[in-house]
Amino acid sequence: MSLIRHWKKFLALALVGLFSSWLISCGNGASTAENSSGKAEVEFWTMQLSPKFDDYFNELIAEFEAENPDTAVKWIDVPWSDMETKILAAVAANNAPDVVNLNPNFASQLAARGAWLTLDDKLSEAEKAVYLPKIFEATQINGESFGFPWYLTARVTLYNSEIFEEAGIAEPPATFSELAETARTIKDETGKYAFFISFVPEDAADVLQSFVQMGVPLVDDEGNAAFNTPEGTAVFQYWTDLYQDELLPREVLTQGHAQATQLYQSGQTAILTSGAETLSAIATNAPDIAAATKAAPQISGVTGRKNVAAMDLVIPRSTDVEEAALKFATFVTNDENQLTFAKAANVLPSTVGAMSDSYFTDLPADASPVEIARSVSASQLEDAAVLIPAMEDVKVLQKVIYDNLQAAMLGDKSVDEAVADAAAEWDGR
Repeated sequence: MSLIRHWKKFLALALVGLFSSWLISCGNGASTAENSSGKAEVEFWTMQLSPKFDDYFNELIAEFEAENPDTAVKWIDVPWSDMETKILAAVAANNAPDVVNLNPNFASQLAARGAWLTLDDKLSEAEKAVYLPKIFEATQINGESFGFPWYLTARVTLYNSEIFEEAGIAEPPATFSELAETARTIKDETGKYAFFISFVPEDAADVLQSFVQMGVPLVDDEGNAAFNTPEGTAVFQYWTDLYQDELLPREVLTQGHAQATQLYQSGQTAILTSGAETLSAIATNAPDIAAATKAAPQISGVTGRKNVAAMDLVIPRSTDVEEAALKFATFVTNDENQLTFAKAANVLPSTVGAMSDSYFTDLPADASPVEIARSVSASQLEDAAVLIPAMEDVKVLQKVIYDNLQAAMLGDKSVDEAVADAAAEWDGR
């Protein structure tokens, strides 16, 4: 509980600054930030996109400034691991940027407290309809829209065909049930692990998403625990059995999701669930593994639901260049610019127009593994959604479930105790 209390204390301190910024903003009225040239300045933060995409953003900003000569854009790229701390500190200090790149889960934590500009009265229905409906829904909390959908990653199942052949397995698993069977066969026949998935509370939400894919809602309409059911217990049991049967690496309890790629490209695991863009890195780091890699649709549960990881752009409510910030966020996320970035980064766009481009559907006869993986990823998008809904304290929920799940995996609690304790801890927070 100490980490949870620490998080809430930190967030509360940030909110004190946020409330102060609102008061200052209200007192100043509609002021405008200007740079030394007298232009309105939009400060734009992205998350770990430099230096790889410097050319793209420099050209994007130059084009926007040419079309909007009264506005200048100041671009700052922030390391992935620093973004949450930096944006909280900036908001608390009344020094937030004007447009920020965040994922929906973290953005929703402050959206619930009114940190971001509400877009419902800023965008027309036609402007909202530019974005894929299920993706736009992920930028809403309490019925209000707080962000512009940007780029997406719909995971695929990358698998080492040589390990599968050695194990005598013809097809990759499509469901979690099949994944467990595959894991046992690969371990018995090759001595290797089938896959790696992190149970570190502060890391990826893949395990949390598996509950939804296996038909278990995380919370009910009142925000109380909804996983303390026979179905939820079965998911706890599923992961506990895999660990206790030694079908998962021991370090799943201590290492983050980056370890999954390391193990796969070193040939120690047979399956990697990741975005198609990861295959490019594997081709560079481990060309032999990449050559043996094939792509299949994302593993799911009884629901058949596929998860998509999204990136959004949000505008702090305290911005004093609201009109310019809205115009810039709309520009970055329009069809043309999303398609260009998707091609450069090997990700997926979040607009209807960009996703309809033949780039995602028409493969050449000599398509590379990366191109095939991208096509598989894109083909899932119609049925994909951000499975963890935008909600307050979602990271606290993840920690509560992961901590208790780890206790069951280690034998410190029974599965039933772990489920009951997790529900009680969440409802009593």
